[in-house]
Amino acid sequence: MTISTLKEYEAMLQPMDEYNQSLLAHVHPLDWVNPTPAKCYDLVVIGAGTAGLVIAAGAAGLGIGLKVALVEKNLMGGDCLNVGCVPSKCIIRSARVIADIRNSVPFGIHVSQDLDIDFAAVMQRMRRIRAGISHHDSAERFKNLGVDVFLGSAKFIDESSVEVNGLKLRFKKAAIATGARASRPKVSGLAEAGYLTNETVFSLTERPQRLAVIGGGPIGCELAQAFQRLGCAVTLIHKNDHLLNHEDPDAAEIIQTSLINDGVNLILDAQLESVSGSEQGKVISYRQKVEQKQITVDEILVGAGRSPNVEGLNLEAAGVKYTQKGVTVNDYLQTTNPNIFAAGDICMSWKFTHAADAAARIVIKNALFAPFGLGKSKLSNLVMPWVTFSDPEIAHVGMYASEASAKGLETGEIKIPFTSVDRAIFDGETEGFVKILHQRGSDRILGATIVARHAGEMIGEISLAIVAKQGLSTLSGVIHSYPTQADAIKKAADAYRKTLLTPRTQSLLKILTKIS
Repeated sequence: MTISTLKEYEAMLQPMDEYNQSLLAHVHPLDWVNPTPAKCYDLVVIGAGTAGLVIAAGAAGLGIGLKVALVEKNLMGGDCLNVGCVPSKCIIRSARVIADIRNSVPFGIHVSQDLDIDFAAVMQRMRRIRAGISHHDSAERFKNLGVDVFLGSAKFIDESSVEVNGLKLRFKKAAIATGARASRPKVSGLAEAGYLTNETVFSLTERPQRLAVIGGGPIGCELAQAFQRLGCAVTLIHKNDHLLNHEDPDAAEIIQTSLINDGVNLILDAQLESVSGSEQGKVISYRQKVEQKQITVDEILVGAGRSPNVEGLNLEAAGVKYTQKGVTVNDYLQTTNPNIFAAGDICMSWKFTHAADAAARIVIKNALFAPFGLGKSKLSNLVMPWVTFSDPEIAHVGMYASEASAKGLETGEIKIPFTSVDRAIFDGETEGFVKILHQRGSDRILGATIVARHAGEMIGEISLAIVAKQGLSTLSGVIHSYPTQADAIKKAADAYRKTLLTPRTQSLLKILTKIS
């Protein structure tokens, strides 16, 4: 480890306190010595984010003597541990505490509205928790699992070998799991003025008084709301006329209203034109319809888009095709080199930790246990839920109505507002709903959207029903504890059952009562 490399990690993990030092010791120990490569590996995994870790641990953990190598040039654990799910959800949790305190009056609890928000302590808590769980993704743990861990940049030499820091690793099969990074917008002056991404925002120790968030997708909405609650004056700038354009419109409307109620300043239908520095701060110039406007902030957080990490891999030497969207794979996650697979953000439109985990399991099966192509699993067969961790959350699984229509399916929709769910009323969380899309004339569930404080915890029941091919009639027969917000799912299923109560059915029921 050179001094220059150490300085790079110190710049990435600020401040270099006891927690970040502990994190670094786990996920990129500075004194790590790469092992002597095996003569030939059964599997070489490039990238130690979620997909790569699951592939390596899964293959090595089978106990059948497979030789597995794992290569990581940056921090093991990837985005999720270091700059994604883990730090963001820690901060979101602190922000929710603040929101609960501020909204306590309707519950009969009066507190001073002049809250003392210790931003530095919030960020320190995040670093402490992140470091505390980082051993799960550590180089030492994977070494103990029997994986040869190589820290350094990997590049393909040919179709069956890669090079890492001058060491040659030959393989029978390989998996590319190098992930993606925040896209760098091509906005004049932005790079010179300086900006934050998910890779740098969690190194903040001082609260920016004025924060601009670029992008109204899930990441932008989550962080805009959280930092507003933590005391920043947040302005969210979005190119479209509504936030969360890919979500259910009813769900997106609730989140947009929630952000406004929190005090986030929304600038919609806006096109960024340039950024410049001034004594007052960073000046963002944008066009909104025909008007030219400006806003001055202290920091800019870019949360719009992801770019695949394909640079430096020398994929051409391995016969692996790729585009600006990432590595090209088929439905079996196989690249154009039949012995090389890929999983996670490097090749998938689903850019979620749980999606990378699920895809990694497909890679293990298809790469190692599908002789002559027999018994292979398909990515398209996965039923993929996802969650936007705003407050309230949006959780979705399956199809939207437009997707079902494109497939020629006629649909019916059942929507249960939380204003009719007792537990939501008790909790003061009535801004939300359960919406279930089913095939018309059938109880087959095609998809569902839930908007609730803990929607991510609730969507699993519907995901299970879809996977198990159980319909609304089955959910109607499932007893749900009272009072819970999940009872809204049963209410939706019961509402479907009531649609079966036709005049003909009623006539039959009358006959049955007379002869019973």
